[in-house]
Amino acid sequence: MTNTAKHLHRVGVVGLGAMGMGTAVALLDRGFRVKGCDVNASARASFVQSGGESVESPAALASKCDVVLVVVVNETQVEQVLFGESGLVGSLMQDSLVIQCSTVAPSTARRFGDRLGNAGIQMLDAPISGGAVKARAGQLSVMASGSERAFTLAEPVFDAMAATVYRLGDAPGVGSSMKLVNQLLAGVHIASAAEAMALGIRMGLDPETVYEVITNSAGNSWMFENRVPHILKGDYTPLSAVDIFVKDLNIVHDTGRELAMPTPVASSALQQFTAAKGAGFGREDDAAVIKVYERLSGIALPQAANDAGGA
Repeated sequence: MTNTAKHLHRVGVVGLGAMGMGTAVALLDRGFRVKGCDVNASARASFVQSGGESVESPAALASKCDVVLVVVVNETQVEQVLFGESGLVGSLMQDSLVIQCSTVAPSTARRFGDRLGNAGIQMLDAPISGGAVKARAGQLSVMASGSERAFTLAEPVFDAMAATVYRLGDAPGVGSSMKLVNQLLAGVHIASAAEAMALGIRMGLDPETVYEVITNSAGNSWMFENRVPHILKGDYTPLSAVDIFVKDLNIVHDTGRELAMPTPVASSALQQFTAAKGAGFGREDDAAVIKVYERLSGIALPQAANDAGGA
């Protein structure tokens, strides 16, 4: 059996949230034998129902996988998955590969890469973008950096989970740097889309008409087009939560501070997401940042169909 064929069948995914679950099921669809791990028992059960296998700890998964994707929420969780008491290190075989997909600071990615390298484990710093729908379709964008060996080991996995893989450098840190640029823009675009919709509603414009006109005009953005329908439906089921952008824009802010570079527009967006979190909307969809304006300006946002009649 060739190395490529071997890696085609021994893949683990730690973190079965919206992005991790979609990616894990997409890998199943492409013929991989995938083992999933999540602290949430219902997420593990859902993955089993999709045809995968589940384990309760990263260590249990590591002993059965050659390639492991880490798709958890933040730096603390990544560190626990990699180096914690039940973490991957200590159970992964030498020359195994960790594909670290979570959004962390570039300095954190470099530190994790060094620690894994010292343990004889390859790491790709490979943040992902595209949302839950593209994850499920195997059409993500991957911003990756790492050694030639790591890219070779990752190739069949990337072929199954991504539409585009950007090879950005030969060491961890570069992929995370690029993801921060993306998250700065994504957060600013969502916050500005919410502000624009709130202004339109406050001026008495019909929200559906605002959406139609802007999506056919120069003011449109991918985030406006993607997120405003959540507002129009009054559906804030979290596909990507407010809390995520509080975290990611804080990383942007902290990185800018490390570099002595101001990021005033991102900082303004961060304040809006922080206000939304403070108002209790942290676990709602990131489009719920518009609810800050509902509180401040008294605008009436569209309601979900099942709320409209009070039934």
